[in-house]
Amino acid sequence: MRAADVMTTGVITVSPDTAILDVAHLLLDRRISAVPVVDEAGKLMGIFSDGDLIHRHENRTERKGHWWQALIENRTDAARAYSRAHGRHARDVMTEKVLTVSEDTPLADIADMLERHRIKRVPVVTGGKVVGVVSRANLLQALVARPIEPVPDTVAVPDDTGIRNAIVDEIRDNALAGSEINVIVANGAVSLWGTVQSEDQRRAILISAENAVGVIDIEDNLAIPTNRRLAGL
Repeated sequence: MRAADVMTTGVITVSPDTAILDVAHLLLDRRISAVPVVDEAGKLMGIFSDGDLIHRHENRTERKGHWWQALIENRTDAARAYSRAHGRHARDVMTEKVLTVSEDTPLADIADMLERHRIKRVPVVTGGKVVGVVSRANLLQALVARPIEPVPDTVAVPDDTGIRNAIVDEIRDNALAGSEINVIVANGAVSLWGTVQSEDQRRAILISAENAVGVIDIEDNLAIPTNRRLAGL
C-alpha cells in the first residue's frame, strides 16, 4: 500500500499570518494535533503542531535563559525559542523544516519515518502543494481494513518437516536467534527448546511459530538464564 491509499484528504491548513490563538482554537475544535502552514498559492511553508505551544509566555511555561547559557548556546537558537514563546502568528511558531512524502511512498517507508523521527504525521505533497496527510492513525486504519485472514482451505498444509523448516527459516531470516534454538514438530505440534536472552526474544520466537501454516499447538520450553532474569527486574 502507498500513501495515496490511506492518506486523509481535504487537509485543514492555515496561512502564515493566522493568529496563534486562532490556530489553537482550530486544533481544539477539529480535534487535530497539527495543521500545515501554506502560502497563498497553497505551497507548503511549514507545519504547526500542538507541541509548538507547550512553552508559551502566556502560560508562564517558556524556557528561561540563564547567563551561562549564552556562553554555550547559539544565539540563533535562543532567538528561535523566544519567537516560539512570544510570537503572535503561525509563521513565528511553525516548524519550517518539514518531512514530506509523495503519494507513491510505500507505507513501510512512512512507518519507518514516523518512528525514526518520532513524529505523529507527515504531509503528502505533490508539486509543492499538500494533497493529504498520513498519520499514525491512518496506519492503524489500514491495519484494521486489512485484518489477518485465516489460511484458505485450498492452501496445502505442509508436513511436519515443512512446518519445521518454515519456522527455522523465519527465526534465521529475522535474526531472532542462532543455533541455540531447536524446533521439533510432531503431527503439527511444535516444541521449542533452547536458551533465549529476554522475554522479548521468547515472544518473537513464539510468534514465528504461531504464524506458521499447519501449526496446531505450541509447547514453550524456552529458558532464560537466572542471571538474565534478575538483570531485567
